[in-house]
Amino acid sequence: DRRGESEESGDDDTRRRSINGDVDPNQPAGTSKEESPVDMDTITLDPEEEDVDLVHCRIGKIEGLEVLQKAKTLSLRQNLIKKIENLESLSSLQELDLYDNQIRKLENLSNLKELELLDVSFNMVRKVENLEELTKMKKLFLVHNKVTTISNMDHLTSLEMLELGSNRIRVIENLDGLSSLQSLFLGTNKITKLQNLDSLHNLTVLSIQSNRITKIEGLQNLVNLKELYLSHNGIEVIEGLENNKKLTTLDVAANRVKKIENVSHLTELQEFWMNDNQIDNWSDLDELKNAKSLETVYLERNPLQKDPQYRRKIMLALPTVRQIDATFIRF
Repeated sequence: DRRGESEESGDDDTRRRSINGDVDPNQPAGTSKEESPVDMDTITLDPEEEDVDLVHCRIGKIEGLEVLQKAKTLSLRQNLIKKIENLESLSSLQELDLYDNQIRKLENLSNLKELELLDVSFNMVRKVENLEELTKMKKLFLVHNKVTTISNMDHLTSLEMLELGSNRIRVIENLDGLSSLQSLFLGTNKITKLQNLDSLHNLTVLSIQSNRITKIEGLQNLVNLKELYLSHNGIEVIEGLENNKKLTTLDVAANRVKKIENVSHLTELQEFWMNDNQIDNWSDLDELKNAKSLETVYLERNPLQKDPQYRRKIMLALPTVRQIDATFIRF
């Protein structure tokens, strides 16, 4: 199933829960986890190491890392860290991974001026802040936190990927300064409108799955967009894609669409996901005939699927297709 390949961790990762940050559901209510932090003195660090991996070590506090002067990547995934601190001396660091801890605030990162990747997903961060000095940052991951607003990122002009899936965001805003942004993930939030995206001319991937979008709009300036993921919203009409002629993937699954329309100009489409809608007319497939490279279509759980000739009719209408729903065509 190619659908699983989407990088929309805001949807897929939501099903994964913090290993260390949450209360164990198997314990009686009111009791805390048995897992307790270890002392950093018990962990051996190699001063020559460039890629430092301290995953799931039960680290409770970041300290004693000054010896890692050559470190370029530091992974502290799945620990018990509550605060970002004591990293000032690691000025050569390019990647910092703090995924799945107990961090509540972005802070004490200003000395890491070479940082290109920061992952603070699956924590308890409420606000995007204190990143002003990280002007070389290319990838920022804040999946599954408690962020309510997109803010304080205008200075991240080198940012290419922004992942804010599974937060509490209601409005797309304050992205005007991110002129280098190529991928934007906002799945599983509370967004009601596609807006304020006009300045993102280099965007190639936009994912806003599992929100409250009812209308496809505000995408006219995104002429380089190649992948658009809008599944699990409240969209009723396919529209507003006139300028998005480079689209290779269009995902409008699990909405309220009754007709395939306004996509005949999307001649570069390779994947079209329209499962779990209300499509009932076979002639709608004519809209996809100009897409000569179309390989994958998802149409299951539409009224069309009740037709006993369902697969055969798709194959006849769209001869380039190699995969119908999750099943490849056998020749």
